[in-house]
Amino acid sequence: MTNLTLKQLRYFEALARQRHFGRAAESCAISQPALSMQIKAFEEELGAELFERDRRQVRLTSFGEEIALRTKDILRSVDELEDYARSSRGGLVARLRIGVIPTVAPYLLPGLIADLTGLHDGLDLHVRETLTPKLVQELNEGRLDMAVVALPVSEPSLTEAALFTESFVLVRSREDEGKPAPNREDLHEMRLLLLEEGHCFREQALSFCNKNPRTMHPRDLLDASSLSTLVQMVDAGMGVTLIPEMAVAVETRSASVCVTRFKDPQPSRTIGMVWRKTSPLAKQFAQIAEAVRLSAAARRA
Repeated sequence: MTNLTLKQLRYFEALARQRHFGRAAESCAISQPALSMQIKAFEEELGAELFERDRRQVRLTSFGEEIALRTKDILRSVDELEDYARSSRGGLVARLRIGVIPTVAPYLLPGLIADLTGLHDGLDLHVRETLTPKLVQELNEGRLDMAVVALPVSEPSLTEAALFTESFVLVRSREDEGKPAPNREDLHEMRLLLLEEGHCFREQALSFCNKNPRTMHPRDLLDASSLSTLVQMVDAGMGVTLIPEMAVAVETRSASVCVTRFKDPQPSRTIGMVWRKTSPLAKQFAQIAEAVRLSAAARRA
């Protein structure tokens, strides 16, 4: 077996992840026929089929499942080898693949991108927005270098660096403007509009309000996929919601709502950056995180 190529491994990993030839080809920036040809050559070289194909979907065979696990390890090692070569030369990060959670991305990304590109001319920056569990998975698989998340993530394989702490505010109908902030007991009785399951911000809001999702009445279970939708639902008179401080200016400018701060101790979250402890570029990532922290602090001030 002498003809396996790194390109074939990357194409196989993309198809194993996407389970769709079209999407896998698009993620690899090649045509679908070219991808199919490389996958076929890969299977012939290994002497076994890696995928079950039908009109609706692509599935890994049992052999393919095992190859997929090994391929992830190989590709992560190759990426870290490239990073090690760069770090040994004392070079800066030339490519940075960074993930951001959805409740941060629209509000922090413009400044974050300016911070990162300002650190190094010619930085090849790739940004991915998704939920924390997916970001952690992709970090551990070597498909991301760093991620901006709410801390802590409590993942032993990752280093955490805090950037800043921000408060949550209550968003209510404009009719409630001037009224004092409700206490937790009063808030517990209100119809609280939430992000859908999977968002860490949902769990933080429920925790502050002392609400247990398992015991909530169906009338309370009004979920949304974005903070923007939550604020518009409040505007429509459907309930109240909590949003992070950084989202206020963007999300309330076109809604007839009012924003109220809670009394101390206010609900809050800490936003930070995480990366793999084993990355050869861990020292550079720590420097990037510190630079972003200082820049974010100056901007917030």
